[in-house]
Amino acid sequence: MYSQRRFSSSELPTRTEESELKVFCSKNILSILGFSCIIAVIALLALGLTQNKALPENVKFGIVLDAGSSHTSLYIYRWPAEKENDTGVVTQIEECKLKGPGISGFAKKVNEINVYLTACMERAQKVIPSIQHMETPVYLGATAGMRLLRMENKQMADKILAAVASSISEYPFDFQGARINSGQEEGAYGWITVNYLLGKFTQKLSWFNLKPSKDDTQETYGALDLGGASTQITFVPQNETTESPNNNLYFRLYGKNYSVYTHSFLCYGKDQALLQKLALGLQGTNGIIHEPCFHSRYMRKIKMSVLNEGFCTKRHELNSSFYPLVDIEIRGAGNFQRCRQSIIQLFNTSYCPYSSCSFNGVFLPPLHGQFGAFSAFYYVMEFLNLTSEESVSVEQLTEKLEEFCAQRWEEVQKNFGEVKEKYLSEYCFSGTYILVLLLNGYHFTAESWKNIHFMNKVRSTSVGWTLGYMLNLTNKIPAEEPMSPPLPHSTYVFLMVLFSLILLAVIIVGIVVFHKPSYFWKDMV
Repeated sequence: MYSQRRFSSSELPTRTEESELKVFCSKNILSILGFSCIIAVIALLALGLTQNKALPENVKFGIVLDAGSSHTSLYIYRWPAEKENDTGVVTQIEECKLKGPGISGFAKKVNEINVYLTACMERAQKVIPSIQHMETPVYLGATAGMRLLRMENKQMADKILAAVASSISEYPFDFQGARINSGQEEGAYGWITVNYLLGKFTQKLSWFNLKPSKDDTQETYGALDLGGASTQITFVPQNETTESPNNNLYFRLYGKNYSVYTHSFLCYGKDQALLQKLALGLQGTNGIIHEPCFHSRYMRKIKMSVLNEGFCTKRHELNSSFYPLVDIEIRGAGNFQRCRQSIIQLFNTSYCPYSSCSFNGVFLPPLHGQFGAFSAFYYVMEFLNLTSEESVSVEQLTEKLEEFCAQRWEEVQKNFGEVKEKYLSEYCFSGTYILVLLLNGYHFTAESWKNIHFMNKVRSTSVGWTLGYMLNLTNKIPAEEPMSPPLPHSTYVFLMVLFSLILLAVIIVGIVVFHKPSYFWKDMV
C-alpha cells in the first residue's frame, strides 16, 4: 500500500483545456505549416539577396606621383566605387618608375621635365580605360628633396613645381596639383598606408558579435620610412599625453580616435647622411678621404661644392683651405667597426630637454608595438638578403655587414655586377647607417628589434606614403565606421543551413499530415 498525493483543482489542467488546444492545433495545422513555410522561404530569400546581391562592375582609379629626392615613381590605384569607404578595398594595379633623378635634380634643366614625365604618364593612359580618364584624379607630392631645394632656393623650387604642373595638365586626367609635402605629412601618410594595408583600422567580427566592442579593435603598427633626404618615425605611443605637441597628430578613422607621434628628420635620409659623413671625414685631411664605409680599392671623386654649398652639410663647417679644391677624392678602406663609429658621430644624443629623446634634442616617447620599415630600409635589407619572414636579429645584421664591408671592391663587382655602381658602392654605408639609426637614433634594442618588419608590398600594393596620401585627399577613409557587410561568411552559412532545415522539417510534417491525417485528428472528440 502507498499513499497518493492529492492535487487541488487549481493545480490540474482540465481535460477541457487540453482538448481545446488539440482541437485548435488540429484544425489549424495546415495554416501553421503554411505560415512556417512562408516565413522560412522569406528568410532564405532575404538572406541570399542581401548577402549576394549583384553589384555593378563600377571601378574608380587614382594616380599619385611620388617625387622623391633621388627618383620619381607613378602609382595607379583602383577601387570598387560602391565600396569606396570600406577599408582594404583600394589596391595598386601599376607602378612606373621615371628614368632619371628626382625632380629637384632638374633645377638647371627645367625644360626637360616634360620629356621626363612622358613615358609613365602615357603608360597611365593605357592602363586606365579612356572613358574614365577625365574623372581620374592625379596628385603629385614632392618630399624631402624639394623641401631642401625650397630652403636653398624657393624661387627655383616654385619654378620646378610649375613646370611639373604644366606638363601633367596636358594629359586628359583630373589633375589636382603638385605640392611639397611636409615631413609630418609624409610620416602620417606612411602610417596610414601601413595600417590600411594590414587591415588594422577594422574591427574583428566573429559569429553573432556584429557590433564589436572597443576590446575588438586591433593594435596599429608603427611606420619607419627612410628616403634619400629624410627619415620618418610614426607610431601610437602607450601614453597619450605628450611633452611635445608639435610631434602629435590626431586622427579619427573608422570610428576610433588615434593620437599619433611623428617626426621627420631632414638631412637624415641615407644620401644626405652620407654627404654629412663625408663632410665630417674631410676635416683634418688634405682633400683625400679614407672612407671606412666604402670597400677597399674603391675610389670616387665628388665636387667640393656638393659639400660646402649643401643645406645639410653647411652645419659641418669646413676649413677654408678646402675651398680652392674643385674635387674631393674618396678612397675606400672597408672597415665596418670604424664605419659604424664614424656614423654614430652624426647623432647628437648628449642633449635632451625632455624625459626621453631620439637625437639632436628631439622628443621621442618610449617605443611601442610592431613597426613596418619600408622604402630604403627594405631595399638595403633586401640587397643584404635579410628580408625573410623570420625576424632578423641585430647580431645577424652586424655579422653580415662585417663580412660584406670587408670585401674588396673588385670582389663585390664580380658578385653583384648587375647592380649600378652608385648603389653597389654605398650598400656598406647604407646598411651600417640603418643599424646605427635604429639602435642609436631611435633607440631600438636587441629585443625590440624583433618588432621591426621590413616590408615592400602588402597584397601587391607598395608600402609608402602615396596610398595614404591619396586616401586622405579623396576622402576614402571615413571618420566613422562604415556599414559592415551584412554578415560574416560563417554566420551566413549557419543561418542558411538553419532556415533550410526548418523549411525541410515543415515540408516533412506537411507530407505526414496529408498521408496520415488520423495522427492529428484521432483526439478530436
